[in-house]
Amino acid sequence: MTRLSVNVNKIATLRNSRGKNQPNLIEAVKQLIGFGVKGITVHPRPDGRHILYQDIRNIKQQLNTQKEVELNVEGYPSADFLQLMEEIKPDQCTLVPDAPTALTSNAGWRIQENRDFLHSVLESLKKDNIRTSLFIDPFTLTEKELHTLDYLQLDRGELYTEIYASAYFTPQKESVTRTYIEAAEKLMNQGIKVNAGHDLNLDNLTWLLKKIPQIKEVSIGHALICESLYQGMETVVRKYLAICGN
Repeated sequence: MTRLSVNVNKIATLRNSRGKNQPNLIEAVKQLIGFGVKGITVHPRPDGRHILYQDIRNIKQQLNTQKEVELNVEGYPSADFLQLMEEIKPDQCTLVPDAPTALTSNAGWRIQENRDFLHSVLESLKKDNIRTSLFIDPFTLTEKELHTLDYLQLDRGELYTEIYASAYFTPQKESVTRTYIEAAEKLMNQGIKVNAGHDLNLDNLTWLLKKIPQIKEVSIGHALICESLYQGMETVVRKYLAICGN
């Protein structure tokens, strides 16, 4: 069974576009939980263009009453981001190598190049008993990278799935999927559990989970919200939960 973690950034983006409190982010989180979702993901950006630090505090407070629902916070480990992690202690922190100007996540970590930096950050998260995860690009996962991951003692690796999603309706689907399968196997062989996220949707998720059923969690936001505009959020969420085996 794979946990579905819904990224609620797009709900905050819509709210911010009018500067008021519609849609109400916390009410949306409550609805998602009511539909059966067991994970909420947020990814704050330095410019505050969607989810805000105070939103994350409010969501954490709400989830404190929902013991089965996990909070996953994604982001670049800047000083203020790490301070927030120390304050709220989410269930999982997924580190992403985004530049401040990035429109959306667009790469996995260059693990070897950032070895010492990542080690320091991961150690600080582990002291607060936060599950650690890194964005990992299967196409750059070399033996040196794997050796470094062993040194870092990472809990989970999130397969960055944009390339998979782009290839899904092309002749490269099989070969690209094979690269993801091999990356997942390499991670699991080192005792690292596997998550996945980015551009996953109702069309391509089933195939990915069929090929890598060991995926522990998928983080889905943009596609889920877009699909909900046409089909309704409850309908869409229940479809995702069915795919995930919940």
